[in-house]
Amino acid sequence: MIVAGSCQSTSLRRRLHFVEIICAFTHLDEYLAMQRLGKNVGRYLGDTIDIQQILRDIELAARQHGWTSETFYESNSLELFALTRFAADNGNFEKSPKSIYISAGIHGDEPAGPLAALQLIQENRWPENLDLWFCPCLNPIGFTLNTRENSRGIDLNREYLNTVAEEIKAHIQWLARQPNFDLCLLLHEDWESHGFYLYEQNPDSRLPLAEPMIEAVSQVCPVDPNGLIEGRPAKNGIIRPNLDPKSRAQWPEAFYLITNKTRQSYTLEAPSDYPISTRVNALVAAVRAAAELISK
Repeated sequence: MIVAGSCQSTSLRRRLHFVEIICAFTHLDEYLAMQRLGKNVGRYLGDTIDIQQILRDIELAARQHGWTSETFYESNSLELFALTRFAADNGNFEKSPKSIYISAGIHGDEPAGPLAALQLIQENRWPENLDLWFCPCLNPIGFTLNTRENSRGIDLNREYLNTVAEEIKAHIQWLARQPNFDLCLLLHEDWESHGFYLYEQNPDSRLPLAEPMIEAVSQVCPVDPNGLIEGRPAKNGIIRPNLDPKSRAQWPEAFYLITNKTRQSYTLEAPSDYPISTRVNALVAAVRAAAELISK
């Protein structure tokens, strides 16, 4: 004879075992998200994306959330657009809105940037008192080719001084038409890094945002612990280079911006040998932390 109490006890044990299995898988997912994949050998060999579909999704989400899209460069095979959205002037702001410029996708082997752009625009969790400018992908052809450079083999992030690439000439012209920005955030990846890190350019010693961004990122992605990153001294994933842009023959976008458009800029480097979702979450967490802080 099987008594009712015995059946109930067995059923309870089975349910508890099922819960333990679910918890184990949850912890496993969290564990795997923080582990290197070991795919990158000599270059980026990780996930690729359909950049044209991503850009269509970005434009759709942007229209739904009140952004304005402007095409600033167009050729037979390439179109580059920028998005803008201004804080609603409803009389509730105690001070003028702050302005943030964000760019992504200048290297075609760094897919987390455009994906983070898509997530940020779709989820629409921006502080109200911000004016926003967003270039979600500056090198679409690079993503099609899965290469750092453009179709002519040019690294576009070395083109902001002695410019040859027509798309960067157009980007500089577009930037020149915009007002100065309170903050610039440039979304990148590093195929070699051991964790997330960032470069801070803050020559006027404004409220530093590096530490809060690193703290936010550390909840979703490992931070590079090395004291030397890319040949530069680093501490807790933060590089504060003491460089005079005028001493460099080739300028990345960050040098153009700090010289001409802003006095506070951060280049965010997600570690591209980690799962794509981890890298996207890291970039999104950093942008949100910076946006929240500068809006206060």
